Amino acid sequence: MKIKMICATAVCCAAVSAAGAFAQTPASSADADKTFIQTASQSDYTEIKFSQLAADKGSNPRVKAYAQKMIADHTQLETEMKPFADQMGVTPVTQLDSDHQQKYDALSQMSGADFDKTYMTAMDMDHHKALDLFKQEESTTTDPKFKKVVAKGEKVVAQHTMMADKAVKMMNGGSSAAGM
Repeated sequence: MKIKMICATAVCCAAVSAAGAFAQTPASSADADKTFIQTASQSDYTEIKFSQLAADKGSNPRVKAYAQKMIADHTQLETEMKPFADQMGVTPVTQLDSDHQQKYDALSQMSGADFDKTYMTAMDMDHHKALDLFKQEESTTTDPKFKKVVAKGEKVVAQHTMMADKAVKMMNGGSSAAGM
């Protein structure tokens, strides 16, 4: 149970940490945009890495399908943000931070329904936090081209959030996850 709780909060830790940094009222919209890009890159990389694990280890076909969608969509988000990251001098993240590596290692020791539920709970929590960050960035950025990419990303993250909400509800004994 302790490992489940650790893993359930694993993926969202980066988003929470970044949210704190984001909320410190940067000096300008450009600074806020740069902070957002850094946070989004860490989140994308973390979700891709955890989802690659879920695509391999998941036991529920819907969890595996969700993981594949996360890999594809977050890879695409990273690609769409790359020109802005390059312009702002932000290098895309290429490894998990130490906290996430520990969580990843713990999750990798799990299997079956425990793995599926822990992974989906973590995805649900992470996407709620990421959605808040995307909404905040969309409302504060002053770069119209960047705003368009952020708005598109917000829609993708909102879809992921709804899917994860349904999956977690189903795994906790709720109604069918037909939309997952």
